[in-house]
Amino acid sequence: MDRHPAFDSPHTFRDLGGYRTTDGLRVRPGRLYRADSPGDPTKHTADRDRFPSLSVGTAIDLRTEKPATALGLIARARSPLAFHCASGNDRTDRLAALVLALLGVPDDTIVFDCTLTELAGRAPLSDGRIRNEGRSPARPAAARAPESVMRLFLASLRSRYGSVESYVTTALGVDAAPLSVALRAHLLEPVPATWPPLTFRRATPAEAPLLVRLRDTAALWQLAHGIDQWKPGEKDETHFRDRMESGEVWLSHTDAVPTGAYELWWSDPAAWGPRPPDAGYVHRLMTTPYTAPPATGRALLAHAESRIAAAGRPYARLDCLSSNPRLRAYYEAAGYTVVGEQREKDGGSGSPYAVTLLEKRL
Repeated sequence: MDRHPAFDSPHTFRDLGGYRTTDGLRVRPGRLYRADSPGDPTKHTADRDRFPSLSVGTAIDLRTEKPATALGLIARARSPLAFHCASGNDRTDRLAALVLALLGVPDDTIVFDCTLTELAGRAPLSDGRIRNEGRSPARPAAARAPESVMRLFLASLRSRYGSVESYVTTALGVDAAPLSVALRAHLLEPVPATWPPLTFRRATPAEAPLLVRLRDTAALWQLAHGIDQWKPGEKDETHFRDRMESGEVWLSHTDAVPTGAYELWWSDPAAWGPRPPDAGYVHRLMTTPYTAPPATGRALLAHAESRIAAAGRPYARLDCLSSNPRLRAYYEAAGYTVVGEQREKDGGSGSPYAVTLLEKRL
């Protein structure tokens, strides 16, 4: 599934499908969407054609509808539904959080979904100025969605009411028990037992914006799960175009939808120092959170190894932050062995950091 259908406006339109629940189900794709204000679709011919293709039967504007009302509409909807406010956070975040929590989606996933609004950058604010004859919004941070805000919302709600269900019943006046049953009945499904095959192809310079989005999405997932490694905005389109010129950048797809990517370098002196041409170096291995088929990361890694072997080089090498034992264990399980540590790697940020060096004989 593609979580982000392409629209010129709204900018934060996305599918809430694919998220896993604590009891092993997932939110059905193509049933529930969230967004910022759609503006005037008649001004965007492509958008006017795209929106009907999603078969959305109900659209809820949270600037006029109350949360009890909105929850009831979602529970009763039997066709795809979209809800939005002006900038796609605040009211939209709160309703998305309530629905996902009632479905049994874990807090870290709810936080991650909230932060995806950051991928739109300042575009919602720009649209807001257009709608308001050039006037800036009263709240310049309206398009921001830091993970700390949603964590605070969930913690405060539970501190005051005891649970999301109690909040819905007490504060919104809606019986949470039957509401949860109705939501689960038409919004959850089993996780697929089989998936379409992955396909791989080299990325083109025109796909640099896609690679930036994939990396920033992975960075937001890490932050939502308490992993201190990548930060959004660290790599721009120029970075990926440069890597295409000096090495290789590959994308994986499932049914033409991007599911992951990696970079393949032919030297890495910053981490490994001067070396003979006996290895390929894997960087920025990333998958689309919650929507990529299981084991996509391993498949990407195996593909990188096949490229290295085809070049006649006997070693695959990579590194990870020394402070990330979870990632180190992942690579060790894939057959990599720790062979050293670079305590002051300069990755171009101006702040050296320690990395663990791992190697696999092919």
